[in-house]
Amino acid sequence: MQRQKFTQAGTWVIKLGSAILTNDGQGLSAEAIRGWVEQIVLLRQRGYRIVLVSSGAVAEGMQRLGWAERPHALRDLQAAAAVGQMGLVQAYESAFMTHGIRTAQILLTHDDLSDRRRYLNARSTLHALLDLNVIPIINENDTVAIDEIRFGDNDTLGALVVNLVEADLLVILTDQAALFDADPRINAQAQRIAQAPADDEQLDAMVSEGGKLGRGGMITKLRAARLAARSAGATWILPGRRESVLLEAAAGADIGTLLTPSEEQRLAARKRWLAGHLQLAGKLWLDEGAVRVLKESGKSLLAVGVRKVEGAFERGEVVACLDPNGQEVARGLVNYDADEARKIAGQPSVQIEALLGYIDEEELIHRNNMILSR
Repeated sequence: MQRQKFTQAGTWVIKLGSAILTNDGQGLSAEAIRGWVEQIVLLRQRGYRIVLVSSGAVAEGMQRLGWAERPHALRDLQAAAAVGQMGLVQAYESAFMTHGIRTAQILLTHDDLSDRRRYLNARSTLHALLDLNVIPIINENDTVAIDEIRFGDNDTLGALVVNLVEADLLVILTDQAALFDADPRINAQAQRIAQAPADDEQLDAMVSEGGKLGRGGMITKLRAARLAARSAGATWILPGRRESVLLEAAAGADIGTLLTPSEEQRLAARKRWLAGHLQLAGKLWLDEGAVRVLKESGKSLLAVGVRKVEGAFERGEVVACLDPNGQEVARGLVNYDADEARKIAGQPSVQIEALLGYIDEEELIHRNNMILSR
């Protein structure tokens, strides 16, 4: 995987850190936000699908509340985030609206993505927004998060969103130029790591802690890159204060640090997730046509190809797909619960809304949430 791969339009999750969004910690920089928005608009015009993961709420809240130091108490952090989120959303909305682009605010916690049903709900919403040409702006829901469910940093959140939207690339914009083999602030001989496999163990000795505003130094960025790699996504750590850095990256410039998934990770990420960690909650018996489509075409499973439904599963649980002889041919995350699946089994997708009173997905199991059995 080379840098030139990313000159082609794809889905990017772009994470903006507090250090590059604020006026040296004194609230948000409207000028900086306008600059990022202008670059994103140009990327959009070239066919890129963009999801933003933005820090800055706590820093903006600190400014509005007159606090010079980041608080340690969780309730104070939550209060600052609640106050600052208002300004953060307003700044993005105003900047994008000057270009006629709509935005959407999405606040997530770890619990939202660990629960299968909520994971599918978030995934469906994000894909709908992207299809509507809306820019999703995602942040951790600091206001309601507690220690057990906090992401802890938006680098990790960005990596989880890569999995959520099946993104090609996680772009982490930071106040550092790149990942170096030593701390460049204290070692003038430090060399930039231009590109490396995300799982390279030698990288562990090269990372450093973050500053007082952000929760994520290079340690969290490396962890995020490894998490994104498990979903077959690459991570590009870029110098956030460099002019037109996103456009340079889209042109394949040799800047920052590109951390890539291994070929094994690219091929097996979703299979390990589905096959190794989730229990079967039910079974779908398929006709020969549906079995052939799954095996030969790699397409999604539609309700029209289902002949019988077994089990009492909920939306988002894993079910097995069986051929007419009872042999498992695939398994995946189902988009409807068992009672709904029984109502739409054997019916074309255009009939789902009439049968259920609503339609969430046209597919019973989307191909991105399915693995074929051996």
